[in-house]
Amino acid sequence: MPQVTIISGSPSDRGFVENVGKLLKNFKVSFETYIASAHRHPDKLREIVKESNADVFIGIAGLSAALPGVIASHTLKPVIGMPRDVKVLGIDSLLSIAQMPPGVPVATVGIDNAKNAALLAVEILAIKDEKLKSKLAEYRLNL
Repeated sequence: MPQVTIISGSPSDRGFVENVGKLLKNFKVSFETYIASAHRHPDKLREIVKESNADVFIGIAGLSAALPGVIASHTLKPVIGMPRDVKVLGIDSLLSIAQMPPGVPVATVGIDNAKNAALLAVEILAIKDEKLKSKLAEYRLNL
């Protein structure tokens, strides 16, 4: 069972998905990845979220960046949004993810910051996993 589900809105996000996955692997955190646009594949996205047993979701999206918010609308689990610099220096994506309506929060990391998206997922998982918490503490000491 994956601990994290990573969903990107487009195949062009592949490099960022790989960077998130690389850091999660370093922490031995299991994950699964999907491509499902909130606008082009809404039924597929809803199915992925509803069927996932992961504890945390990461949504990677640019432009209108609705993906993390739509993920959050289908789950009560934590959702981390990673905005992409596709247009307007990524500020459009950042604001779209950060300005969620009350009651549907999405944690937001910096534009194109795959490392922080992965680390935030690890922090959330480490709340109930002492071994993971120790690995995270060691990682931080070596920054």
